[in-house]
Amino acid sequence: MTQRARQSSATVSRRTFTVGAATVTAAAAAAVGPGFFATHGYGDAPAEGPSDKLNIAVVGLGGQGVPNLKGVSSQNIVALCDVDDVRAGKAYEQHPGATKFTDFRTMFDALEKQIDAVVISTPDHTHFHPAWWAMERGKHVYLEKPLAHEVEEVRRLTEAARKKGLATQLGSQRHALKGLRDGVEIVKSGLLGTIKEVHSWIASSRGMPNMPDMPDTAGEMQPVPAGLDWDLWLGPVAERPYTKGFAPYDWRFWWEFGTGETGNWGCHILDIPFWALDLAHPVHVSGSGPEPDSKRTPKSLASRLDFPARKGADGKSWPAVSVHWYQGLPPVLAERGIDRELAEKKNTLFIGTEGMLICGFDAWSLLPAEKFTGYEGPKQTIPKSPGFHREWLDACRGGTPATCNFDSTGPLSESVLLANIAYRVQGEFDWDAAAMKSSRGDVNSMLRRQYRRGWEV
Repeated sequence: MTQRARQSSATVSRRTFTVGAATVTAAAAAAVGPGFFATHGYGDAPAEGPSDKLNIAVVGLGGQGVPNLKGVSSQNIVALCDVDDVRAGKAYEQHPGATKFTDFRTMFDALEKQIDAVVISTPDHTHFHPAWWAMERGKHVYLEKPLAHEVEEVRRLTEAARKKGLATQLGSQRHALKGLRDGVEIVKSGLLGTIKEVHSWIASSRGMPNMPDMPDTAGEMQPVPAGLDWDLWLGPVAERPYTKGFAPYDWRFWWEFGTGETGNWGCHILDIPFWALDLAHPVHVSGSGPEPDSKRTPKSLASRLDFPARKGADGKSWPAVSVHWYQGLPPVLAERGIDRELAEKKNTLFIGTEGMLICGFDAWSLLPAEKFTGYEGPKQTIPKSPGFHREWLDACRGGTPATCNFDSTGPLSESVLLANIAYRVQGEFDWDAAAMKSSRGDVNSMLRRQYRRGWEV
């Protein structure tokens, strides 16, 4: 099918989660229960034969959508959806048999019964709606990070996936890298002793006041590029004139659309301490940095997430720990005598009673080096990933949950967004994760957003 499906005026439905339940596999449904998605497992061997291929729809075909489409191209790509015809052109050429859409709502109206799973790689402000729309209809979801733009949205998607027994995967692709896993295994081995302090960072100064090609003032009237449906690009946020610089990438550095470098890298980098220390929700959050801009994300910030004592999935007890997140290199590196060149190649420092580990996505180093002379590396306890997208595809068929399923990455995504909020209020607050409520009214007002008319859910 190659006909062009046009925009629908349909609003996002409030249908209950019984719709589309028949698409959930029996194995997944039977496994649903407390902690079902909490393990870091791996999928069964993929089924053989063309009849066992999944029917997949892909929403968002530029940027990260390109490798994500490639990662699932072994399956039946039945629908391609993007608001920008020009950026989507190559994907259309590669998959001429897929039906092409501008509006994901129209896509589901036309092909709901044919779609098994959906891959979503849109800007942050439009993560929630296509994911919610898909999950309402019982479709498995692969969603780019951060999981959503607002804390409330993250929680709703996390809970929906659990209730429906859907196979999910957050796009933290570095989770599958051996270097990252080695760091996790070193921490879990107990080599560092008791760990009560972790520092993670992104060595970047991208953000306010102006990135190259970013508009100086939002809202200046300019012509919309050919092929771009600007109204659909805006999605649930307030209407505004097209301004060069927001699309296709610099939206990331505007609070209305993006979540800055914290949202861009936080789910990748904080994945290391979250996995290594079996973290979930913080109980206290604080943030500081340069005076916040009400519209644009910062060039630097510092935040702290305090986690309570807890038990991991393997029953191991962990003490309370503070995880510090920075945009920019943290002062603790110089204080601990860590070379700047080394720090810029890594992104996480674990400080234990028996030593330190500085690591990232590839190599790692134990400090002080002389104490660990002769150490050859951790014993492998985490199975090698069969491939990050493959994990999800196997889970969609009823296999073991993917390693970055929403039950494990939902709390991570919420924490990333809370770190941003703490910076924006330039202060601290207690966090009640169960109630999804803080000790401050200004923080609570930033947990959700009001959608423009026609996009309410």
